[in-house]
Amino acid sequence: MTDSRSYPARPVLGVGALILNGGSILLVERGKEPLKGYWSLPGGAVETGESLETALMREVREETGMVVVVKRLVEVFERIIEDINGRAKYHYVLLDYLCEVTDGAERAGDDASDVRWIARQDLDTYRLTSGTLPVIEKAFRESLVG
Repeated sequence: MTDSRSYPARPVLGVGALILNGGSILLVERGKEPLKGYWSLPGGAVETGESLETALMREVREETGMVVVVKRLVEVFERIIEDINGRAKYHYVLLDYLCEVTDGAERAGDDASDVRWIARQDLDTYRLTSGTLPVIEKAFRESLVG
């Protein structure tokens, strides 16, 4: 069976949460394709009729067990994954927001196989999704000045 998000007629809109705690960030290990086994920001697709903020809070709760408030937009990011013929198999437009935890404790849920706080200096030892590290670094820089 084909994933409903593969070979989309239009890009899929998604949201991601940059959740910092001192010198660490909360990341999830993808439990499903695309990018199964890679580490990324908690988040996912926005459902029709759902606001960006509501989608982000829902996705974070489903994937990590944590309740967050959305603070501000950090980055707009596009991810296109092509098949072996060069055709766009996945196409996402992602909006990544700085968020703050208000309740809950981390636990892997939904399509995440693992969730953990990762120290900034250890990020290069994890298999991160393409483009994720620069967004994380931007969030750390902005959190120090903002």
